[in-house]
Amino acid sequence: MIALSLLFLLALSAGVLSGVVGTGSSLIMLPVLVAQYGPRTAVPVMAIASLFGNIGRVIVWWHEIRWRPVLAYALTGVPAAVLGSHTLMTIPPIVVDVFLAAFFLSMIPLRRLIRRSSIHLRIRHMAAAGALVGFLTGFVLSTGPLSVPVFTGYGMSGGAFLGSEAASAMLLYAGKLGTFGIAGVLTPAVIARGLAVGLALLAGSMIAKRLVQRLQTHTFELLIDAVLVAEAAGMMLALK
Repeated sequence: MIALSLLFLLALSAGVLSGVVGTGSSLIMLPVLVAQYGPRTAVPVMAIASLFGNIGRVIVWWHEIRWRPVLAYALTGVPAAVLGSHTLMTIPPIVVDVFLAAFFLSMIPLRRLIRRSSIHLRIRHMAAAGALVGFLTGFVLSTGPLSVPVFTGYGMSGGAFLGSEAASAMLLYAGKLGTFGIAGVLTPAVIARGLAVGLALLAGSMIAKRLVQRLQTHTFELLIDAVLVAEAAGMMLALK
């Protein structure tokens, strides 16, 4: 009972973090879930939980979501996520982890360069990014930070960014879970654990709204960069 309560509180904190910066819940929850349930159970549990966490952000920021880039992103991202789920181990995990770690770190100066040069991603770029991120979402544990520079590069920030990124992620995770369901991975125990963690993430996302409304743009950008660095460090530590 104590362990479940601590897990809920940790998931609630992770939900607040992802509700503020748009990512980070997997960084906190995955090591704990892997240690407690093992990787085979942790991956689908986190997929279910992430779906609910994103639903929370969609509910909170519904009126600010920019649906045109979301649908362009998801149109290619959902089938790519399904393909990635089927592909799984065709690429050595260490190669993917190194690539993602380097990508996360490179996004910090690149995001600033894009913002200063007034370069904005367009719909065709969103569709291309959706295909890439969707595929990676299908077979690696966490690609949340990959979508951050995509949506901020489109010119979004604050509630528009948080809601739009969550809406796209929700659709991608739905595709991934559909594949897990067909494969018979979603057992009653996995679903129950995913719902428990997911409801805590959802609640945390809703709590985060007041924090986001008080944040200045500069602080918001620094928080995103901090999460990108943490995700990169987590990827590199996982290689040992």
